Amino acid sequence: METVNQDTNQVQEEPRTFTQEEVDRIVGDRLQRERAKYADFDALKEKAAKFDEAEQAQKSELQKATERAEALQKELDILKHADSVREIRNKVATETGVPASLLNADDEEGCKVQAKAILEFAKPQGYPVVKDSGEVRKTSGGATRDQFKDWLETSLAN
Repeated sequence: METVNQDTNQVQEEPRTFTQEEVDRIVGDRLQRERAKYADFDALKEKAAKFDEAEQAQKSELQKATERAEALQKELDILKHADSVREIRNKVATETGVPASLLNADDEEGCKVQAKAILEFAKPQGYPVVKDSGEVRKTSGGATRDQFKDWLETSLAN
């Protein structure tokens, strides 16, 4: 219904009242429209969960692959270092005549210092160097004492 306000000469409408049935119908229609908007929400939620699981699985696979690659790289670095050290020791052994198995330094300078010390240690310490004169000797083949005795007798006889 309309009423006229005499002071302002404006038409004002009185608020309309609704019955409970009308309110239920209006609310039901609104709920139905909202539910229709989100009808596939559960399916989307399920797909999103599956996607997250797959992403996590892939991430863990990537992490596993990364860890394997890091382990292999570490092993390769160790092998390269060992090969490099072996080459250095062989080079110094060839240059100095000291067996590579006696050298244990990891760098060339250290191996050379070790080789020099080994050669210095291996020099005779005040003993005369005995050279074979090339003469044919008959050896007894017995104990060292007997061989020395034979050698001494032969030496004194000359």
